[in-house]
Amino acid sequence: MTPKKFKALVVTETDNHTFVRQITERSLDDLPVGDVVIRVRYSSLNYKDALSASGNRGVTKRYPHTPGIDAAGIVEESTAVGIQPGDEVIITGYDLGMNTSGGFGEYVRVPSDWIVPRPGTLSLRESMIYGTAGFTAALSVHKIMAHGVTKDHGDILVTGATGGVGSIAVSILVKEGYNVVAVTGKQNQAYFLRDLGAAHVIPRKDAIDSAGRPLLKERWAGVIDTVGGDILATAVKSTKYGGAVTCCGNVASPDLPLNAFPFILRGISLIGIDSVYCPRKLRLLIWEKLAGNWKLAHLDGLTREITLDDLNDTIDAILQGRMKGRTLVRVSP
Repeated sequence: MTPKKFKALVVTETDNHTFVRQITERSLDDLPVGDVVIRVRYSSLNYKDALSASGNRGVTKRYPHTPGIDAAGIVEESTAVGIQPGDEVIITGYDLGMNTSGGFGEYVRVPSDWIVPRPGTLSLRESMIYGTAGFTAALSVHKIMAHGVTKDHGDILVTGATGGVGSIAVSILVKEGYNVVAVTGKQNQAYFLRDLGAAHVIPRKDAIDSAGRPLLKERWAGVIDTVGGDILATAVKSTKYGGAVTCCGNVASPDLPLNAFPFILRGISLIGIDSVYCPRKLRLLIWEKLAGNWKLAHLDGLTREITLDDLNDTIDAILQGRMKGRTLVRVSP
């Protein structure tokens, strides 16, 4: 029988509008409506989780709240057709962890159409090493390849390369035979990116054009950008004729200082990547790739594993830009 009480990280707003994070006891009655109850085994820490855990109203509107946009676990209760107790399932995206109580609690209750069966060869643990970050990276690579950019066309640039999305994108691209140039602001982590297979590692300052020129020398066959702002604008202006640039983040800036020239003179395609409401057919395809040809042999080397009790300090670290790779959260035994 599903217990009535469970542990969760709860973020609470104080009277002076600061936000406090603590592990506390919650009840199943606190969870939102849904037709499936899942006991969460693993989650992962993403930048969006850290924003939610810090009171960012653009991510989470109502507090108290339990963040965690990823969850993998075992179905405990279900009234949904085709989903049975004992099924191993994963959830990434939709509203989980944003305004719906998320994976940093031992139980979640969600609508059945948010649920994906555990992908073939991936364990629950491995699926959460990927999590939203890995899914986003794979979706970005898929879009670059679908655009027709092949390894023969030249170098692929990956920005924010030591982060969760960036490090997995580098790894998948290398596995597919692409020559990858990685951008990072953490030059002491260049060895980490070379170990992943990046052919070259360049500092952030070399990836930003401060002269404001409308076009730059053609360098990249394709770009996977995870940060936005000036780095994304410079990457677009440096992409070869007919190339493709994907965009999935705005940690540097949501603003994009560009004009139309890269698009109308070089035929560049700028492709937005959204993992939250990705259509189910495409979502299943991407997970199939991650469990198949794109499954990485070095997942553990990308990963730091923590428990719920470690979350508070680790959230501070990711907000301060002190993390690399992926952070796996072991939620329950």
